[in-house]
Amino acid sequence: MTFSPGDYLDLNHTEHRMLFENSVNAWDALKQITSYLQFRLKPAIQGRLVGKPFISGAVFIGKGTVIEQGAMIKGPAWIGEGCEIRNGCYIRENVIVGSGCVLGNSCEFKNSIIFDEAQVPHFNYVGDSIIGYRGHLGAGVILSNVKLDHGEIIVPTADGLVPTGLKKFGAIIGDRAEIGCNSVINPGSIIGRNSVLYPGTVWRGVVPANSIVKTKQEHQIMARRD
Repeated sequence: MTFSPGDYLDLNHTEHRMLFENSVNAWDALKQITSYLQFRLKPAIQGRLVGKPFISGAVFIGKGTVIEQGAMIKGPAWIGEGCEIRNGCYIRENVIVGSGCVLGNSCEFKNSIIFDEAQVPHFNYVGDSIIGYRGHLGAGVILSNVKLDHGEIIVPTADGLVPTGLKKFGAIIGDRAEIGCNSVINPGSIIGRNSVLYPGTVWRGVVPANSIVKTKQEHQIMARRD
Protein backbone atom coordinates (compact mmCIF):
# COMPACT_ATOMS: atom_id res chain seq x y z
CA MET A 1 0.00 0.00 0.00
CA THR A 2 1.32 3.44 -0.94
CA PHE A 3 0.32 7.03 -0.18
CA SER A 4 1.06 8.91 -3.39
CA PRO A 5 1.61 12.67 -2.96
CA GLY A 6 -0.97 13.48 -5.65
CA ASP A 7 -3.69 11.65 -3.72
CA TYR A 8 -3.42 14.14 -0.86
CA LEU A 9 -1.65 17.24 -2.14
CA ASP A 10 -2.24 19.53 -5.13
CA LEU A 11 1.29 19.95 -6.45
CA ASN A 12 0.16 22.96 -8.48
CA HIS A 13 -0.07 24.84 -5.21
CA THR A 14 3.57 24.69 -4.26
CA GLU A 15 6.59 26.25 -5.87
CA HIS A 16 8.57 23.22 -4.74
CA ARG A 17 6.90 20.29 -6.48
CA MET A 18 10.35 18.99 -7.40
CA LEU A 19 10.57 17.70 -3.84
CA PHE A 20 7.89 15.14 -4.68
CA GLU A 21 9.11 13.96 -8.09
CA ASN A 22 10.60 10.69 -6.86
CA SER A 23 8.34 10.21 -3.86
CA VAL A 24 6.49 6.91 -3.76
CA ASN A 25 4.85 8.04 -0.53
CA ALA A 26 4.12 11.66 0.33
CA TRP A 27 6.39 11.58 3.38
CA ASP A 28 9.41 10.72 1.21
CA ALA A 29 9.63 14.44 0.36
CA LEU A 30 10.60 15.18 3.96
CA LYS A 31 13.88 13.35 3.37
CA GLN A 32 14.72 15.73 0.51
CA ILE A 33 14.28 19.08 2.27
CA THR A 34 17.85 19.44 3.52
CA SER A 35 19.57 18.81 0.18
CA TYR A 36 16.92 20.76 -1.75
CA LEU A 37 17.50 23.89 0.31
CA GLN A 38 21.26 23.41 0.25
CA PHE A 39 21.42 23.52 -3.54
CA ARG A 40 18.44 25.72 -4.52
CA LEU A 41 17.94 28.29 -1.79
CA LYS A 42 19.24 31.76 -2.59
CA PRO A 43 18.99 33.88 0.56
CA ALA A 44 17.15 37.19 0.20
CA ILE A 45 14.67 39.29 2.14
CA GLN A 46 12.15 40.74 -0.29
CA GLY A 47 9.33 41.13 2.22
CA ARG A 48 8.79 43.59 5.04
CA LEU A 49 10.20 43.30 8.54
CA VAL A 50 8.20 44.89 11.35
CA GLY A 51 10.60 45.93 14.08
CA LYS A 52 13.51 43.53 14.51
CA PRO A 53 12.52 39.89 14.12
CA PHE A 54 15.38 37.40 14.54
CA ILE A 55 16.54 35.95 11.23
CA SER A 56 19.70 33.85 10.96
CA GLY A 57 21.27 31.45 8.49
CA ALA A 58 20.19 31.02 4.89
CA VAL A 59 16.65 32.44 4.61
CA PHE A 60 14.56 33.52 1.62
CA ILE A 61 11.49 35.70 2.23
CA GLY A 62 9.24 36.47 -0.74
CA LYS A 63 7.61 39.72 -1.82
CA GLY A 64 4.69 40.97 0.22
CA THR A 65 5.46 38.71 3.18
CA VAL A 66 5.39 40.43 6.57
CA ILE A 67 7.62 39.20 9.39
CA GLU A 68 6.50 40.68 12.70
CA GLN A 69 8.75 41.61 15.58
CA GLY A 70 9.19 38.71 17.97
CA ALA A 71 9.27 36.07 15.22
CA MET A 72 12.38 33.87 15.01
CA ILE A 73 13.54 32.24 11.76
CA LYS A 74 16.56 29.95 11.85
CA GLY A 75 17.60 28.95 8.35
CA PRO A 76 17.72 27.27 6.08
CA ALA A 77 14.15 28.35 5.41
CA TRP A 78 12.20 29.34 2.29
CA ILE A 79 9.09 31.47 2.75
CA GLY A 80 6.93 32.43 -0.22
CA GLU A 81 5.05 35.60 -1.12
CA GLY A 82 2.23 37.31 0.71
CA CYS A 83 2.62 35.43 3.99
CA GLU A 84 2.06 36.59 7.57
CA ILE A 85 4.70 35.42 10.03
CA ARG A 86 3.34 36.71 13.30
CA ASN A 87 4.86 37.66 16.62
CA GLY A 88 6.07 34.64 18.57
CA CYS A 89 6.39 32.33 15.57
CA TYR A 90 9.45 30.02 15.75
CA ILE A 91 10.67 28.58 12.45
CA ARG A 92 13.52 26.14 12.93
CA GLU A 93 15.80 24.67 10.30
CA ASN A 94 14.59 23.14 7.02
CA VAL A 95 11.14 24.66 6.65
CA ILE A 96 9.53 25.44 3.29
CA VAL A 97 6.46 27.69 3.29
CA GLY A 98 4.30 28.46 0.27
CA SER A 99 2.61 31.73 -0.64
CA GLY A 100 -0.34 33.31 1.15
CA CYS A 101 0.27 31.37 4.38
CA VAL A 102 -0.33 32.42 7.98
CA LEU A 103 2.11 31.19 10.62
CA GLY A 104 1.10 32.55 13.96
CA ASN A 105 1.81 33.24 17.58
CA SER A 106 3.50 30.52 19.66
CA CYS A 107 3.72 28.17 16.66
CA GLU A 108 6.83 26.07 16.05
CA PHE A 109 7.88 24.55 12.72
CA LYS A 110 10.67 22.10 11.98
CA ASN A 111 11.62 20.15 8.83
CA SER A 112 8.23 20.65 7.22
CA ILE A 113 6.56 21.65 3.95
CA ILE A 114 3.62 24.06 4.02
CA PHE A 115 1.61 24.45 0.81
CA ASP A 116 0.07 27.71 -0.43
CA GLU A 117 -2.62 29.43 1.64
CA ALA A 118 -2.31 27.08 4.61
CA GLN A 119 -3.11 28.56 8.00
CA VAL A 120 -1.34 27.60 11.22
CA PRO A 121 -2.21 30.61 13.36
CA HIS A 122 -2.26 29.82 17.10
CA PHE A 123 -0.24 27.66 19.52
CA ASN A 124 0.63 24.86 17.10
CA TYR A 125 3.54 22.44 16.71
CA VAL A 126 4.37 21.19 13.21
CA GLY A 127 7.27 18.76 13.18
CA ASP A 128 8.40 16.69 10.17
CA SER A 129 5.03 17.15 8.51
CA ILE A 130 3.37 18.34 5.30
CA ILE A 131 0.31 20.61 5.28
CA GLY A 132 -1.56 20.80 1.98
CA TYR A 133 -3.17 23.67 0.10
CA ARG A 134 -5.51 25.66 2.35
CA GLY A 135 -5.03 23.19 5.19
CA HIS A 136 -5.94 24.68 8.55
CA LEU A 137 -4.90 23.81 12.09
CA GLY A 138 -7.13 25.15 14.85
CA ALA A 139 -5.64 26.69 17.97
CA GLY A 140 -3.53 24.29 20.00
CA VAL A 141 -3.25 21.52 17.39
CA ILE A 142 -0.11 19.40 17.75
CA LEU A 143 1.40 17.32 14.93
CA SER A 144 3.53 15.02 17.05
CA ASN A 145 6.56 13.61 15.24
CA VAL A 146 8.35 11.18 17.59
CA LYS A 147 7.16 7.96 19.24
CA LEU A 148 7.63 7.55 22.96
CA ASP A 149 10.02 4.66 22.34
CA HIS A 150 11.83 6.65 19.59
CA GLY A 151 11.31 3.79 17.16
CA GLU A 152 10.44 3.80 13.47
CA ILE A 153 7.18 5.53 12.60
CA ILE A 154 4.57 3.10 11.28
CA VAL A 155 1.36 4.13 9.50
CA PRO A 156 -1.52 1.91 10.70
CA THR A 157 -4.05 1.09 7.99
CA ALA A 158 -7.01 -1.25 7.59
CA ASP A 159 -4.76 -3.50 5.49
CA GLY A 160 -1.88 -3.61 7.94
CA LEU A 161 1.09 -1.56 9.06
CA VAL A 162 3.10 0.53 6.59
CA PRO A 163 6.69 1.31 7.67
CA THR A 164 8.01 4.75 6.77
CA GLY A 165 11.72 4.28 7.39
CA LEU A 166 11.61 7.44 9.51
CA LYS A 167 12.08 7.94 13.22
CA LYS A 168 10.69 11.46 12.95
CA PHE A 169 7.48 11.92 11.00
CA GLY A 170 4.35 13.73 12.07
CA ALA A 171 1.51 13.86 9.58
CA ILE A 172 0.36 14.51 6.05
CA ILE A 173 -2.53 16.99 6.20
CA GLY A 174 -4.33 16.91 2.86
CA ASP A 175 -5.61 19.90 0.91
CA ARG A 176 -8.35 21.90 2.67
CA ALA A 177 -8.39 19.59 5.70
CA GLU A 178 -9.58 21.19 8.94
CA ILE A 179 -8.18 20.05 12.28
CA GLY A 180 -10.19 21.26 15.27
CA CYS A 181 -8.72 23.10 18.25
CA ASN A 182 -6.59 21.22 20.78
CA SER A 183 -6.37 18.06 18.71
CA VAL A 184 -3.28 15.85 18.89
CA ILE A 185 -2.30 14.10 15.67
CA ASN A 186 0.04 11.26 16.54
CA PRO A 187 3.12 10.26 14.50
CA GLY A 188 2.44 8.56 11.19
CA SER A 189 -1.05 9.97 10.56
CA ILE A 190 -2.49 10.71 7.12
CA ILE A 191 -5.46 13.07 6.86
CA GLY A 192 -7.29 13.03 3.53
CA ARG A 193 -8.42 16.00 1.47
CA ASN A 194 -11.41 18.03 2.68
CA SER A 195 -11.64 16.08 5.93
CA VAL A 196 -12.64 17.55 9.28
CA LEU A 197 -11.55 16.44 12.73
CA TYR A 198 -13.62 17.65 15.67
CA PRO A 199 -11.92 19.74 18.36
CA GLY A 200 -10.14 17.74 21.05
CA THR A 201 -9.53 14.70 18.83
CA VAL A 202 -6.58 12.43 19.54
CA TRP A 203 -5.85 10.61 16.29
CA ARG A 204 -3.46 8.03 14.89
CA GLY A 205 -3.84 6.48 11.47
CA VAL A 206 -5.50 7.29 8.16
CA VAL A 207 -8.57 9.48 7.64
CA PRO A 208 -10.09 9.02 4.16
CA ALA A 209 -10.79 12.07 2.01
CA ASN A 210 -14.07 13.93 2.57
CA SER A 211 -14.58 12.45 6.03
CA ILE A 212 -15.59 13.82 9.41
CA VAL A 213 -14.03 12.47 12.59
CA LYS A 214 -16.41 13.16 15.48
CA THR A 215 -15.16 13.32 19.03
CA LYS A 216 -17.82 13.57 21.71
CA GLN A 217 -17.41 14.05 25.44
CA GLU A 218 -19.85 13.06 28.14
CA HIS A 219 -20.50 15.57 30.89
CA GLN A 220 -22.02 15.01 34.29
CA ILE A 221 -23.40 17.97 36.21
CA MET A 222 -23.69 17.55 39.98
CA ALA A 223 -25.03 19.82 42.66
CA ARG A 224 -22.25 21.57 44.55
CA ARG A 225 -22.00 20.74 48.23
CA ASP A 226 -21.14 23.32 50.83
